[in-house]
Amino acid sequence: MDKNEFKTILVTGGAGFIGSNFIHYVLKKYPDYRIINLDALTYAGNLENLKDIEGEPRYKFVKGDIGDKDLVDGLVREAGAIVHFAAESHVDRSIADPQNFIHTNIVGTYTLLEAARNNGRKRFHHISTDEVFGSLGPDDPKFNEKMPYDPRSPYSASKAASDHMVRAYYHTFGLPVTISNCSNNYGAYQFPEKLIPLFITNLLESKQVPLYGDGLNVRDWLYVDDHCQAIDLILHEGKIGSTYCVGGNSEITNKELTYQILKLMGKNESSVEFVKDRLGHDRRYAIDFSKINKELGWAPRVSFEDGLKETIKWYIENEAWWKKLKVRSTTSENATG
Repeated sequence: MDKNEFKTILVTGGAGFIGSNFIHYVLKKYPDYRIINLDALTYAGNLENLKDIEGEPRYKFVKGDIGDKDLVDGLVREAGAIVHFAAESHVDRSIADPQNFIHTNIVGTYTLLEAARNNGRKRFHHISTDEVFGSLGPDDPKFNEKMPYDPRSPYSASKAASDHMVRAYYHTFGLPVTISNCSNNYGAYQFPEKLIPLFITNLLESKQVPLYGDGLNVRDWLYVDDHCQAIDLILHEGKIGSTYCVGGNSEITNKELTYQILKLMGKNESSVEFVKDRLGHDRRYAIDFSKINKELGWAPRVSFEDGLKETIKWYIENEAWWKKLKVRSTTSENATG
């Protein structure tokens, strides 16, 4: 596929954490690219993430629901490619009320796929998660593209369903799709209900940080800038119909992560509050990214220590951004990503 065919990219969920970072990345790297950002501006969508490009002529924001067929059809006609971030993504919220996850993650993805199919078979890249693979034991091999799906929460089940739908549109209709399953992202603009920004901002407010269970759940952490580079490579050079696992090569327990944050912020263990574990809490996630490394030459460039320092620095310097969001948030302040 000619890369010049999709110099206009429809980004769904572009006011969210990863989506807004990706928009900044694309507009900086490709001076001749244009972005259309479709976002419903639910609790995690925040136009403050994109305030610095409001007047950019290559950027257009449209407020709307990815389940709105007429709206989506019109926007897809304008675009050469779709990069689909929009999703309900917080596990605790999915346990409390799964309905929104079904609507956005399954019905919304279907609506976008139909629009892509019916408007010239547009290039479609779907952002997914490692959580569709379920949970790993301490000695199990890392998740890879050939692993069977075993979702454990309404969130991961809805993402698994959307992944299967994307693949079905490739096999059935020949839609030019790719999928990426990533590990836990962190970095600037992340909504402060997620573990790393929640803990950083709580400590900045002299509050305790809530750590689930025994704190020994393991996650693999991926710096958001590295993720954006991976998406860029997959969009432009990835094999159509393929899935790529994107990991940060940074496995760490939630407890170890907590103590790293405490150390970097000059706090001690008295700032930790152990709380009741989450229902169905997956024990370990880890990503084998050897396929994207071999095929596209991608590997994470930012070490976890450096990325964590940069993230703490960003939240210290952007207090006005996160304080408004913490006031808005109605979720319980327990998160592990």
